[in-house]
Amino acid sequence: MVTLGVDGLVSGLETSSIITNIMKVEAQPQALLKTQLSATQAKAAAYRAVNTRFDAIRTAAEALTSTSLAAARTATSSSSSVTASATPAAVPGSSVSFRVEQLATSKQVTSDVKWTSATAPVREQSKPAWPITVLDSAGLTVGTIDLPAGATLADAVSAINASGYGVHAAILQLGPDEFRLQLTSDATGQSGARRLQSSDETADTAETGFLLSRAGQDAKLSLEGAGGLVVTSSSNTFSDVLTGLSITVSKADPTADATTVRIGADTSAITTKVKALVDAANGALGVIKGFTVSTAGAATATLQGDRALVQLSDSLLSAVSTAIGGKSAASIGLQLNRDGTIAFDSAVLTAKLASDPAGVAKLLSGSAESTTAGVTTPAVTGIAGKLAALARTASDSSTGTLVALAKGRETLADTIKDRIDGFEIRLAARQETLTKQFTALEQALSRIKNQSTWLTSQVNQLYNPNAS
Repeated sequence: MVTLGVDGLVSGLETSSIITNIMKVEAQPQALLKTQLSATQAKAAAYRAVNTRFDAIRTAAEALTSTSLAAARTATSSSSSVTASATPAAVPGSSVSFRVEQLATSKQVTSDVKWTSATAPVREQSKPAWPITVLDSAGLTVGTIDLPAGATLADAVSAINASGYGVHAAILQLGPDEFRLQLTSDATGQSGARRLQSSDETADTAETGFLLSRAGQDAKLSLEGAGGLVVTSSSNTFSDVLTGLSITVSKADPTADATTVRIGADTSAITTKVKALVDAANGALGVIKGFTVSTAGAATATLQGDRALVQLSDSLLSAVSTAIGGKSAASIGLQLNRDGTIAFDSAVLTAKLASDPAGVAKLLSGSAESTTAGVTTPAVTGIAGKLAALARTASDSSTGTLVALAKGRETLADTIKDRIDGFEIRLAARQETLTKQFTALEQALSRIKNQSTWLTSQVNQLYNPNAS
């Protein structure tokens, strides 16, 4: 609002100050609305902050399903030259021992003929006779490569490499004027080998113009104590040697001690997921406490004593403290602290996973209803399941209680903003009215003063004997 300068020269009143003070009184309801708006926006932001924490609980809890617990697998190797990985299909406790007899290699051939330079015409030699056909390991045609007249040895290399037929070429220089064509199959193993058939050859007589530098060879493992059984692979990776187990080898040594690969449950992954859930829960508890409990000497908490948040905090702690299937969460390293947070002892969980993995799974993820010998065991909801359900109820984008509370405050804030804007218009109009009224007062006083002066002059003339 702009205050116009209308201080009276006639009345002597400080009109601007009077209008300002009147407007302060008039604006008090608007000031209260602005204070209310600030508090309402702060509450909406607080609900949103708590909602974010409960959404984190939901994510962490849903990662601890019975499927994910059962799927956590490790594969360990006794040799540094052998690596392994396991999928959820792998069976914990199973193992395989073997020696690496040979690694997979790619086929490589070198031309029997030679050229005097890389720029020598490639057709000056009778082999290979162009065009050439690339065959796969089964003798089927992969593609044909031809060269224009006058093409050089370097042009031939470029054409082969650009073909995409599973073979790459290079120029092998053996001396100042001795250049040969070297070809290497892209894939390793017998199945990845490529053969080159000149135009004057058949599939049976292919590569008569080349010397075999290296045959395409499969990798081979000999199983320990299995009566000479071997496992082969076209690459140095063996998939599903045991169900869900993949092994990669990098060194062949048939005389070395046998390598043993063992499959186990990935307790580290499970422990990490449980810790993530505990951290998310403690994060939510801390935020709720900060918004609902005032500390000495500090401003009143934004949501002091908010019933909905207090109930969420209590429900969260109850989900951890309530026994499941007659077993306490403390048996897997979870328990409540005196300050209202959750403590987690990873060593306790690790030990329990080793001694009773099924019990851990039931406590964390629950179990489905089952019937044995006509006796039905009801379904059990685990700690993670309880926390996930609680978090979904609180933070669901459509029906979540926290989302509803935040939206309610945001709607109220919009209403208050509209009222503040309406007050702004009314206050501006009120100030304009006051300014006009005081201006009119000054004008009226000015006219009265002028009339008074004139009347005084006239009276003086009537009683002044010296007046003309």
